[in-house]
Amino acid sequence: MKITVMGLGYIGLPTAITLAEAGFEVCGFDVNEKTIDTLQSGKIHIVEPGLQQAFDQAVAHGHLQFSSKLAASDVFYIAVPTPFFQDETGAHKADLKFVESAGRMAGGLLEPDNLVILESTVPPRTSEMLARVLSEESGIPMDKIHVAHCPERVIPGNMMYELKNNDRIVGARTPEAAEMAAAIYEKVLEKGVVHKTDDLTAEMCKLTENTFRDVNIAYANELSVICDKMGIDVFELIKLANCHPRVNILTPGVGVGGHCIAVDPWFIYEQFPAEAKVILAARERNENKPRFVAEKVVGSLKKVTDTVGVLGLSYKPDVDDLRESPSIELCHILKEKGVNFIACEPFAPMGELDGIRNVPFDELLAKADYLVVTLGHTLFKENKERIAQKPYYDCVGLME
Repeated sequence: MKITVMGLGYIGLPTAITLAEAGFEVCGFDVNEKTIDTLQSGKIHIVEPGLQQAFDQAVAHGHLQFSSKLAASDVFYIAVPTPFFQDETGAHKADLKFVESAGRMAGGLLEPDNLVILESTVPPRTSEMLARVLSEESGIPMDKIHVAHCPERVIPGNMMYELKNNDRIVGARTPEAAEMAAAIYEKVLEKGVVHKTDDLTAEMCKLTENTFRDVNIAYANELSVICDKMGIDVFELIKLANCHPRVNILTPGVGVGGHCIAVDPWFIYEQFPAEAKVILAARERNENKPRFVAEKVVGSLKKVTDTVGVLGLSYKPDVDDLRESPSIELCHILKEKGVNFIACEPFAPMGELDGIRNVPFDELLAKADYLVVTLGHTLFKENKERIAQKPYYDCVGLME
């Protein structure tokens, strides 16, 4: 069986490697020529523990190749970005142009017995849209096209384990598609179980999982704001509350980032604004947290000319993913307020980064008058004593 993975980003590339490890003949496809050139040269373009080694083995065994030209395949995996945008009214809308484009490309090569698997996280009824696009391009009746939605369930930093061991949801438009997709995942999984359902339920399942986390984090962030007004330590409070056997409050931070938790709740709210009131309140709380932190920092500076050092720009510890990062939003707000600042993100290139000066850790400690700890990178954990020598604001409880 030949499988083509369309989109070789944070999800597509690890997925392609995992499929190749399972023995499938895999072609990784991407429209970005630079990405293909990098992979064909033997290097991966994202940071993920164990990924380079797995990549090397898959390529050496001859099961994995890459191309910027799409070819016929038994299975097409679509793992492309699904960002959101704000329309002229300020409403958040899902941008599905990449899914539609991938569908039209695959549709031009589709045969009746082929399978299309959508792994991208999408709003409800996107699989239906994809089937329609595939039908338009291929001429195959829409009810005869095999489309399955199998949303990824991995966390950066542990992808290679979770791709093989987390349960997978297979939501399909036809019984044949469900069986075809399940057979692939069952060959990949080592401990996880495949759960079959319809495509609409699968779409909503992924959004539900990430929205649950967003709401929980919003509660923690709201507690941090309330505790600030009360003058108590929110991290101690949560630690004590979590001693209760049925309480598990997450850790507050500078906000919520990444392409999943910060985005997916909007996909539900977009279609159900009258009903999704808790979801909206959680999103607003998390999106407003960087401004709260910025105001606390400004109020803590001894002089307006003090330089603030922001420790961390990625969206979570020990990864290079900057998408929807609240730490970057914090920097932009500090800039808006006229604050001098520099940042240290050890997993990103040094120099200019989205209008932010990114410097090595030692340089930041030498030049900053005040520190803001926004992430629990291992580098920062190992240097807590050095960080504590400067005045600081700890967003994540690292210095506890």
